Amino acid sequence: MRIQSLLHLLVTRAGRVPRRRRAGRLCAAVFAAALTAVGGSCAFSHQGDITGTVDTSDRRMPSGVTMVGHTYQVPDPLPAAVPGSLIASTDHGPDARLEGARRWTVLYHSTNARGADIPVSGTVLLPPGAAPRGGWPVVSWAHGTTGVADACAPSQSANLGADAFAQELRAFLRAGYAVAASDYPGLGTPAVHTYLVGADEGNAVADIVTAAGRLVPGLSPVWFAVGHSQGGQAALFAAHARRPTATQRLGAVVAVAPASHLEAMLAGVKASHVPSELSFAFYSLAGLAAIDPSVNLRSLLGPAAAATASHVLADCVTDSDPVLNGLDTERMLPLSAEQMRQMGERMGAYGDPDRSAVPVPALVIQGKADQDVPPAWTDAVVAHLRRLSSSAVLYRTYPGAGHNQVLGQSVCDVLAYLHAHGGARSDACTTSRTAAR
Repeated sequence: MRIQSLLHLLVTRAGRVPRRRRAGRLCAAVFAAALTAVGGSCAFSHQGDITGTVDTSDRRMPSGVTMVGHTYQVPDPLPAAVPGSLIASTDHGPDARLEGARRWTVLYHSTNARGADIPVSGTVLLPPGAAPRGGWPVVSWAHGTTGVADACAPSQSANLGADAFAQELRAFLRAGYAVAASDYPGLGTPAVHTYLVGADEGNAVADIVTAAGRLVPGLSPVWFAVGHSQGGQAALFAAHARRPTATQRLGAVVAVAPASHLEAMLAGVKASHVPSELSFAFYSLAGLAAIDPSVNLRSLLGPAAAATASHVLADCVTDSDPVLNGLDTERMLPLSAEQMRQMGERMGAYGDPDRSAVPVPALVIQGKADQDVPPAWTDAVVAHLRRLSSSAVLYRTYPGAGHNQVLGQSVCDVLAYLHAHGGARSDACTTSRTAAR
């Protein structure tokens, strides 16, 4: 097993997207400030290309979603509301790239790990044609890593963050599912994205289903959390979201190559001497600092590494980032062994998805040739969940399948599993090819 595999296990690059233009020096400056005091988000003077039609000078309750740069504009102050309440929505009409599904961009209320009311953005997709009897069942899709800058929010891209994601969502839409796809807290909305903070992600994945129900009356009461990589971790956490169940029922969870073992992240990246791994270490530290005010990244990293981190955090995931070329991982992560241990313990405490039993049926999927999330780590997650007496954990592995490839190879099995737990019937499913990785 390559050492790089061990290093990628939790901050996987499922969300690789074509290189986007950097969010800019303005955004880099904001993230540099975030290294000292996490908060705020990037704002630019030009309008983005996914906008509503209302004047945002009235910040109380916009009827459409508007953007400044890559940041969705949120009422300030945010009126209090229960999780899943809509803040704003914009109807983009049928999307030919996604099976002709009607597409909305939404802002909705959720809660973070501390119980605070927060705004989250996302996408809702409704299959064309008449709804089946009982309404469209819902897949709440949890995306893999795309980055932590607002420009990396999947709702702002045509393929929702990656071609592999769009391919998976097309299969759900063809099978007769409505899709609700959260961007996660701080990704497209004010504040820093709480990367790999399980409760934040899981709540957002659950609450967008409620938001979709308010937007599109008549959806089926059954929904499913399905995610890949970072999203696999988020889907498992979504099963723990404490939400009213009178009108909605979580039927099952599907976690594909879920991120785990966060306690190994920083030490592994530091020892790897692979500069490209630094971006995920910086993402993870930013996620920790966003929820733990005692973590001061500028003090931890020092001036040189902090300056590099500010640039990395302002960009989206790519195959390589020239900012990182030739860097020494030990110099960029100048933490002592004790600091590594302390940071790792905190990351594991908020982000490991196998520390509590999953209260609903769960399917975990893993490609045996995955070089990003090693199969041995997912083996351990499944074994631990079973020891915790989880409701039911089914584990399926796919020989020869890499990290992205497993999405296409497993899609028919996923659809059959969802049908067995109250989802739509899909008789015409065929597996699909996904770019190797």
